[in-house]
Amino acid sequence: MSTRNPSYTNPKSCKHLADYKLRHRLNGFNSLQEHLKTTPAGKSSVSQSQTKIPRCGFCDGYRERLYLCLICSSVSCSSHTLLHSQSENGHDIAVDVERSELYCVLCCDQVYDPDFDRTVMLKHIMDLPPNRSGVADEEGAVRRSSKRRRLVSGLEFDSKKSKQMVSMRDRRAKSCYPWGLRGLNNLGSTCFMNSVLQALLHAPPFRNYFLSDQHNHEVCRKRSSDRLCLPCDIDVIFSAVFSGDRLPYSPAQFLYSWWQHSTNLASYEQQDAHEFFISVLDGIHEKEGKARSPSIDNGDCQCIAHRVFSGLLRSDVTCMCCGFTSTTYDPCIDISVNLDTPNCSPTGLANKSVKPNENTGISTLVGCLDLFTKPEKLGSDQKFFCENCQERQDSVKQMSIKRLPSVLCLHIKRFEHSPARKMSRKIDRYLQFPFGLDMNPYLSSSVVRNRFGNRIFAFEGDDLDTSAEYEIFAVVTHSGMLDSGHYVTYLRLTNQWYKCDDAWITEVDEGVVRASQCYMLFYVQKTLYYKANEDLSCQPISSRRDPFVPIAGCC
Repeated sequence: MSTRNPSYTNPKSCKHLADYKLRHRLNGFNSLQEHLKTTPAGKSSVSQSQTKIPRCGFCDGYRERLYLCLICSSVSCSSHTLLHSQSENGHDIAVDVERSELYCVLCCDQVYDPDFDRTVMLKHIMDLPPNRSGVADEEGAVRRSSKRRRLVSGLEFDSKKSKQMVSMRDRRAKSCYPWGLRGLNNLGSTCFMNSVLQALLHAPPFRNYFLSDQHNHEVCRKRSSDRLCLPCDIDVIFSAVFSGDRLPYSPAQFLYSWWQHSTNLASYEQQDAHEFFISVLDGIHEKEGKARSPSIDNGDCQCIAHRVFSGLLRSDVTCMCCGFTSTTYDPCIDISVNLDTPNCSPTGLANKSVKPNENTGISTLVGCLDLFTKPEKLGSDQKFFCENCQERQDSVKQMSIKRLPSVLCLHIKRFEHSPARKMSRKIDRYLQFPFGLDMNPYLSSSVVRNRFGNRIFAFEGDDLDTSAEYEIFAVVTHSGMLDSGHYVTYLRLTNQWYKCDDAWITEVDEGVVRASQCYMLFYVQKTLYYKANEDLSCQPISSRRDPFVPIAGCC
């Protein structure tokens, strides 16, 4: 009898892909294999001709993203894929020519299929050059394969193919990219997940916790029969990403586990990256927080989610009649801020340094934080019950930060919801953000002093040994429409920026990052940032992970 938890089931995949496989089985996948072109760096693309540049059959264009129909092999650009599907009944599944990824025309997004993934992988294996002895290094592959096996919906290749994949990995690991930088395959509208995972994987305190075996999935699962352990599945991702393998990784096991924790979000539809971030940290807290200290609240929780991301907000509500102030404190794992300028035009200003007090009409992160801590008069329907007046009075509310976290996540509110109009819209406004951020002006000590004209010289909590100087290390961006956008993450490692677009990792300059439409900003305390850069340059090796020694110079 299987010991697997009966509730641990995989939600249904894209129905259009399922219909295609029912009608055509794997014929399209197999015929496509001979047209796949692989590179030593592990990228794959579709090439029908060695000489001709692929063009759209409708507009003859080639600059947009192109898709190859799996049934008739016609090529359409992103603007005409739906037109092709409408003109040819049942031609709903295509392949991204540049990326060799499945695309559902009707869903307007990438879809994941383990059989297609295996087809691409086998092409990689067939294109592998032999080593000097003419055979694969089977003994070494067996010795190292346990940590570097790709997790694809629980499917495993046979041992011979696994050894070939490991041998391929060893050659591709000789890269100029920093340790742990690895693409994540899109499993079907999962760019929201990949973008946040990249930020979590490179948040220094969070990363160090898992790489130092403080949560070992192998040990945890021996102690507990519960298969639904989100920290265990995160640990599996760390094992894979920091193994030295450069082949894009498929976090399918983690996705299924997260679906079990967040059943209301369990679908192949696009989700909000911020909601996913909150959900993952809640899942970690649910497992680790209760195990460590089941009786304390989140403000004092010692789980890794709260130790890294948790701060404390202070809310002061002051009676406008007598001046009495009521103060409350609330733990938070991120800070959501509104954009501060109603109208702005970022054209040509993305790379310029603009001071917050300059009247440029550009939204700035400093302006957003100023707005967050600005006194706000509460409406007549929100009258505050004053303990001194013993009745409801008009009041002013002001937010401030009592305690800063090690890693500060700032969420930019780009999605507006109107209950009256019953509609939502996205705010496509440019926001300028600094790479180095001083949070001292937004601490409770600074805000309260400023409220009283700096007449308060001593303030509770002034002696807290917490740095308010931060450096940015990750930017999650959103492009496109509210219901059909795409998430990408920019990572700053050893002072170089990298664009993580699902499976693709590319170097970019800081101008590209500054011009991006940021949605979530991740900052780490400056001392931790520089310590993390030293650790990356020294290539630390966990005791349970295979060593990865890069070759000097770039490929």
